[in-house]
Amino acid sequence: MKTEFRELRLHQLTQALVPFRDAESAVRPSRGWLRAIRESLGLTLEQVGRAMDRTRQDTLAFERSEAEDRITLKSLRRVAEAMGCELVYAVIPKSGTLRELAERNARQEAAQRVLAVEHSMALEAQAAGDVDHRIERETRRILKKS
Repeated sequence: MKTEFRELRLHQLTQALVPFRDAESAVRPSRGWLRAIRESLGLTLEQVGRAMDRTRQDTLAFERSEAEDRITLKSLRRVAEAMGCELVYAVIPKSGTLRELAERNARQEAAQRVLAVEHSMALEAQAAGDVDHRIERETRRILKKS
């Protein structure tokens, strides 16, 4: 992806993910969201199953697989719709923004590259020094290139 488009996309995604920042602190119910929501709505397994043209056992299986992180997005969406809900998901950085994550990743790659060269040069008694400056310069180059 061209640099100017990457920057634009990074900005767009950062803005689109703002509403999800608060969601990251939400703790998933121990038995999963599907069961918690179904129970809070007062729906039975049979009612949800009927709304999907499935059985009570199928609904229970969906709930268990969601609680165990084994459910597909398609199935999760289908059960959510059967309960009158909508599936909303996002992939967000564990900390900071997408831009900060991209910079951390680039800096880590740059450090590996620069330190590898520095080590080789030191073995030949030709170490250039000023490692921090070269890591920063390589980080900017990586970010500009990607």
